[in-house]
Amino acid sequence: MKRFKIYLNAVIAVLFLNSCGLSEIDNYDAPNASIHGGIYDNETGELVQQDLIQGMQIEFVEDGFENPEIQTMVVKNDGTYRNKLMFASTYMIRPVRGNFVEVPQKGVEVKGDTKIDFHVQPYIRIKNAKIEKQGNMIVATFNIQQTVTNTVNRIGLFAHEEPNVGSPLNTVRAELTINGTTYENVEYKLEIDLAEHESRLKSGNQYYFRIGALINAPEAKFNYAPAVRLTM
Repeated sequence: MKRFKIYLNAVIAVLFLNSCGLSEIDNYDAPNASIHGGIYDNETGELVQQDLIQGMQIEFVEDGFENPEIQTMVVKNDGTYRNKLMFASTYMIRPVRGNFVEVPQKGVEVKGDTKIDFHVQPYIRIKNAKIEKQGNMIVATFNIQQTVTNTVNRIGLFAHEEPNVGSPLNTVRAELTINGTTYENVEYKLEIDLAEHESRLKSGNQYYFRIGALINAPEAKFNYAPAVRLTM
């Protein structure tokens, strides 16, 4: 009799789950498309370096819904992105909260593997960047080209074990506050004293160094030169 009661309870539980529609939870379509591309400088054609942590994002909204949800994608530190979990559809898409002049949304049809690039005007271009180990110092020299009239907030040299080094991710930094206009013919210099940071930048280990500059603009992010790997 006891075994019969257990069996009856199990049948009731299955019927209850079916009535709730939970048996149909796996019947949704799976993503069937992907999208990829890059954020490119509209003048130089180079990828615009980004912060991976707390960096710019790409917003996209699927057409055909009354109150569509705004979804986001992250961008890699080299300025490229990829999302393999898309549904074939038409979307409004644009990069936002970045290190470039705001760009408008554009409508794109995503099916299969779709490539969508964005050509933007970066706030700042880091020119003639050079990072070298000179004795017991890491020395960075560079020029700055502003593309907007906003002042430059600050410049920095950032060090970390990971190639996505930058303002949000670093173990050692050397920064200089500018709060003014910069000129392309002026060479800027930033240094990190290895003796001062020997516990964080250990002799014999390899680290990545990246030069960045931040414009005075709402929600602006650092503009960067490519990271350089050096052995201490």
